[in-house]
Amino acid sequence: MSALPQPLKRVLIINIFGIGDVLFTTPLIRNLKSSFPDIFIGYLCNQRARPVLENNPHVDKIFVYERDDFKKIYDQSRILYLKKLNAFMKDIRREGFEVVLDVSLNSFTGFLAWWAGIKHRVGFDYKNRGFFLNHKIFLKGYEEKHVVEYYLKLLEEVDVPVVSKTLEFHVRREDAEWAGHFLKSQGVSPDSLLIGLVPGGGASWGKDAFYKRWPAEKYAKLADKLFEKYSADIILLGDSKELGVSAEVARLMRHPAVLATGLTTIGQFAALTQKCSFNILNDGGPLHVAVAAGAKTVSIFGPVDERVYGPYPRSDHHKVVTKQLACRPCYRRFRRASCDHISCLHQITVDDVLQEAAEII
Repeated sequence: MSALPQPLKRVLIINIFGIGDVLFTTPLIRNLKSSFPDIFIGYLCNQRARPVLENNPHVDKIFVYERDDFKKIYDQSRILYLKKLNAFMKDIRREGFEVVLDVSLNSFTGFLAWWAGIKHRVGFDYKNRGFFLNHKIFLKGYEEKHVVEYYLKLLEEVDVPVVSKTLEFHVRREDAEWAGHFLKSQGVSPDSLLIGLVPGGGASWGKDAFYKRWPAEKYAKLADKLFEKYSADIILLGDSKELGVSAEVARLMRHPAVLATGLTTIGQFAALTQKCSFNILNDGGPLHVAVAAGAKTVSIFGPVDERVYGPYPRSDHHKVVTKQLACRPCYRRFRRASCDHISCLHQITVDDVLQEAAEII
């Protein structure tokens, strides 16, 4: 194995997971830039995660790999698929990357890095999928410590010290201004106590997202109690796919709420969370966007271990609500146990969340 180049000049990061997971790699980006200010950093991600990187001043080029798009072409024509893949790889090869940090746990992305001619391929060997890596860390799964801590271990392989562990989401001035105008248009005073509620989330789990979502009726009761106890303005947030759950919360509430679900880009969403005194969210990407944007959060975790996937780094600005049962957490090594009752989530009461909220106001 040849020695790594010093200083590092051109590095590619590969992560084809969801929004939260891409944000977990932002400390990698910051530490690489801290050690090598002139480094060129490329990033290969999927389309959904792209917006969390577009305004990061330390990312020089983004490559979008959308697996479903490639598969659709493959199903139509193997020749067209190979042409598209080859064009995609030419774009990567053109940048002359020396090192790749691949956190995708995927032999195919390792193959892409090899095909791109990247000499030093660093990543995790999970289930023997690290065949194309030549600097690898054996991995059974993410357990007991946060995913960010696992990712930062990769820096040891490239001799980069860890000086920062903070997630980063860079909110554009235009998005911050939009958030201010939107709240004004909704009659929300800049001096009011504004609380953001995100009853959706968990999109990376697809049809199983409900395993991460605290019930809508409890969100509604919580919103009413926050309104009555603190004279708070409530704003419901989320993307367009979560309009249904936000509408259900609004319908069940006795008091009015500002409905912003489906009206924002990710940047505008982040800006609105910054305007809130704090935000109450489920386990998922929106939580990590809020954390990375510097907003205060109270997050609700069910089957997933908050030590591994919770707000990072933990601080007094981020409270986590769980119900400690013998069977929890049941999501281990990327698999969720079969469960019909989801007691770890459904047994969390409105008062449990209110108690944590009282400590962050």
